[in-house]
Amino acid sequence: MFTPPAEAVRFQRASDQSLLIHFGHQITLEAHERVRRLLRLLALEPLAGIRNLHPSYCSVLVKFDPLEWRHQDLELRLSEYLARLRDVTLPAPRQVEIPVCYGDTYGPDLNDVAAIHGMTPEQVITLHSSVLYVVYFLGFVPGFAYLGELPPALVTSRLPTPRRSVPPGSVGIAGSQTGVYPFATPAGWRLLGRTPVSVFQPDRAELSLLSIGDHVRFKPISPEQFAAMGRA
Repeated sequence: MFTPPAEAVRFQRASDQSLLIHFGHQITLEAHERVRRLLRLLALEPLAGIRNLHPSYCSVLVKFDPLEWRHQDLELRLSEYLARLRDVTLPAPRQVEIPVCYGDTYGPDLNDVAAIHGMTPEQVITLHSSVLYVVYFLGFVPGFAYLGELPPALVTSRLPTPRRSVPPGSVGIAGSQTGVYPFATPAGWRLLGRTPVSVFQPDRAELSLLSIGDHVRFKPISPEQFAAMGRA
């Protein structure tokens, strides 16, 4: 089958001390892999003066020390890294299962999502839990992983008016994405359920249960199982 060539990499000066590297403008697994390869290479061969790396769906924001780098010099140096991406070996993705209690007070938008798509709530649950999702990146709040992609039949717009707060562990969908809220926070995604698992864990070295590149599957559980796992 014909595979279209990867989009050309584009640099954008985002501030006086940051540089944005674009791997196209569409959410694709190919762009995601290129993001991961660049992060991996910079982890193996770090550049002095690079303060932080912020990955997104198809870009990486590079924050640097302006006393050590000028934009044009950093572009040239990073271009050397980009030319070697095909030689980077990525570790096998971790497989993470997250239990979810769907519907009722745990997922107050489940019935509405089912009605929007002409399904039963059970069909929505089956679809949502049937996919092996990819962690594209983390953001918004610590521990919040953007997971994709939803089955096309479940693609749903955000709520017209965001909620002021949702419980920790709430599992929501918006567009073609799904994710788990680590904290009580304002939220505009439609909530299908809730997990008793803490996705932000301050006692862990990485702090977040999930990391970029992980594979995630949701497992439906009952309210009794939810209660037994320790989150009321």
